Amino acid sequence: MSTEIKKQKDNVEPHPPFYAARQAIRRHATGGNVLIFATILALIVANLPWINQHYFDFWTQEVRLQLGDFNFFSHAGHPMSVLAFINDALMAIFFFSIGLEIKREVLVGELSSFKQALLPIMGAIGGMAVPVGIYYLMSKGTDYVDGAAIPMATDIAFSLGVLAMLGKRVPLSVKIFLTTLAVVDDIGGIIVIAAFYSTHIEIVYLLYAAGLLLILLLGSAFHIKSKTFYLFIGGIVWFLFLNSGVHPTIAGVLVAFCVPATPVFAPKRYIRIIRSSISHFNQEDDESLNQRKILSKMQMNWLKQIESASDKVISPLQELEDLLHPIVNNYIIPLFAFANAGIYFLNLDASAIVQGISLAIICGLVLGKFIGIFVFSWITVKLHLAPMPHHSNWKIMGAVAMLGGIGFTVSLFIANLTFPGNDSNSLILLNEAKLGIVIGSLLSGILGFILLQTFLPKKALDDETEE
Repeated sequence: MSTEIKKQKDNVEPHPPFYAARQAIRRHATGGNVLIFATILALIVANLPWINQHYFDFWTQEVRLQLGDFNFFSHAGHPMSVLAFINDALMAIFFFSIGLEIKREVLVGELSSFKQALLPIMGAIGGMAVPVGIYYLMSKGTDYVDGAAIPMATDIAFSLGVLAMLGKRVPLSVKIFLTTLAVVDDIGGIIVIAAFYSTHIEIVYLLYAAGLLLILLLGSAFHIKSKTFYLFIGGIVWFLFLNSGVHPTIAGVLVAFCVPATPVFAPKRYIRIIRSSISHFNQEDDESLNQRKILSKMQMNWLKQIESASDKVISPLQELEDLLHPIVNNYIIPLFAFANAGIYFLNLDASAIVQGISLAIICGLVLGKFIGIFVFSWITVKLHLAPMPHHSNWKIMGAVAMLGGIGFTVSLFIANLTFPGNDSNSLILLNEAKLGIVIGSLLSGILGFILLQTFLPKKALDDETEE
């Protein structure tokens, strides 16, 4: 990826347009609404007496994609359950889309400029380190100390969903700050999963996977633009990681980094093709083209040339990212939430909220995230290392720091890795961890919304002033 990054950075404008950022923010915000609905539905279904047992039993069913004796959805020779399929296969697609987003941000987005990126990077570092520290201090010497990474995440869909509720009163620069911070958080989560959630390593599988990743890199270097090429080989890499002992979601990220970010056609050539094709339609055609009738063969050919050129001017990376965003935000993440957020409250001690792992997670998310993001951002600005986001102040930044405590998706994911629920104690800890995640995220969201409602300008801002 380094050669590609260098080439792209040489051509980056000093003030890149915000269109891509706006589109990403809208998609994440819309996904946040679906995610909220899925979470509430999971909590209701998990506690309805006549249906909850079916809910919990469903996730233990086996999933098979079989050809002869070979099952593609198998781990160590055993079929995956529905829950494992969601957490290990579908979430690999989620992390694949995160990898695409990270690569784009590094090439042409907010992470392409060090000065632009420094403030959210420092905020994210503080927002990961302080919650982990608080959790560790509160859990030292207990059987749940291994869950220290649970409160380190920021859920981009949920947090932007809260910002979307406040409309154009929220400065675009603040939305971009929170989005970039969440992306950096995701990088931290990926590193933690790779480093601490690997089991017994099968070197042979990893060597095969490394060979296939090398083929993908060569494909990118030789300008192979076929998305099928990267997705097919990427699927095999995922299977090898699944059976190697390294968590398979890491495969999604690594494959994403191999997807080329350069289009087949340079924009100048694309414009030339469009002009040439459009020139065939002269003024004499205007009257006939205004009517709804079938196109002539030549007209079809000219328009097909434009369509083909349009496909080739968008890089495989950007095209896959645009293709996957609605699938991930509207289906995969809500399904993950519906499968994992179901907590059976009657099995839980009411005092769990004010003690043990639940309290450690709540404090990590609500206090740790707020303190870490705000203090590290404040130090960065005061040392003149990076500017404050436009149309913002420290009250607004404090409110956004509070929103950073909405950990939810990645927090649930790490909780499932830490406490797999394969014995009674692990299952209790998992349920109490989920309770802490839901309450901590809810408190952070409500407090962040109230603070923003109080401190934001009363009138809508014109985003164009920021470009």
